[in-house]
Amino acid sequence: MKREYHCWYSPELGREMELLVFGGEGAKVLMFPTREGRFYEYENIGVVKTLQHKIEAGHLQLYCVDSIAGESFYCGWCHPSGRIRRHIQYEDYILKDVLPFMEKKNPHPCTIAYGCSLGAYKAATIAFRHPHLFQKLCAFSGRYDLTLAVEHFGNLFDGYYDDNIYFHTPTHFLPQLACERSLEQLRQMDMIFAIGRDDPFLDNNRHLSRILWSKGIRHELHEWDGRAHRGRYWRRMSSLYV
Repeated sequence: MKREYHCWYSPELGREMELLVFGGEGAKVLMFPTREGRFYEYENIGVVKTLQHKIEAGHLQLYCVDSIAGESFYCGWCHPSGRIRRHIQYEDYILKDVLPFMEKKNPHPCTIAYGCSLGAYKAATIAFRHPHLFQKLCAFSGRYDLTLAVEHFGNLFDGYYDDNIYFHTPTHFLPQLACERSLEQLRQMDMIFAIGRDDPFLDNNRHLSRILWSKGIRHELHEWDGRAHRGRYWRRMSSLYV
């Protein structure tokens, strides 16, 4: 299986960013790691191997990007307004650096946003905000409102709220979305969500699902037994849904 390592300086982030590419053709999968995951996480936990037969058959090409969650959502010393601004810079890096890089390497018309845990939030948020860029969304074990406090998971903005947080919180901005062009693009996107029935953010997933249905946006929400928040579950979800 073809494997490439890439690293370049991102002006948007002011630092070097690394990524891995697996395969040479097929639908492009933009893969966001979990909270503490790195660009090699999906290789390490076996998701890449699970998809190897599709990669080698030319059906999928994976782009595994790095995370800066420690500089954004989980940067405890930074004011919450700075946390969300750093995430916006990360989104700009994806939009201005990574997606053009993917298009240059592979002109396939299908781009899939993929992520697990915090990566699911990132995949869903960028797909909802820029639906013209994606044809499919795969979001597993996700949390789509970072202001929620559930179990030991706190509000990642410590009660602070502004427009940036609003426009990067799917369950907040989607109900008010009225742009017919964006809604039609979302209705054409293939969306698959998976979450464990014991996952603390199950209700958040169900809430998101109700919002999408209210907008006429078709999607699948699969509820798995248990918490289903580990690599062995994400491997099986990937095999079934990607």
